[in-house]
Amino acid sequence: MQERRRAKRMPVKLSLEISNLYKQDNEQVRNINAPIEVVNISKTGIGFQSESELPIGYYFNANINLNEGDTLHCVVKIIRSQPLEENRKIYGCEFVGMAAILSYIFDEYDRKITEESEMDKKIEESHSV
Repeated sequence: MQERRRAKRMPVKLSLEISNLYKQDNEQVRNINAPIEVVNISKTGIGFQSESELPIGYYFNANINLNEGDTLHCVVKIIRSQPLEENRKIYGCEFVGMAAILSYIFDEYDRKITEESEMDKKIEESHSV
């Protein structure tokens, strides 16, 4: 997949379910109940995998919890997809109308995973000595 990222992607493991999809012209696809696995996130969007066939250009509502107390209630637009193995696809999505002030949530999450990674490296180094 061609690199199109405008912001740093961070690994994440979240399971969500898409219930309904919307399009700007009020077209709706209801009761999809498509399980998705979010694999990365940034200030501008998410990447997820699913076995469901989801249309490009549609929107869905998502509640994403990265930290213990902060839940993002956001609108996400599906902007691309690419086939993977075993009837799965990876989708690229962008947040729509996300308030810039909420970027602190991503900064805190990035700091947390960086600290955890550094701690893991120190533990590995201490065991190899």
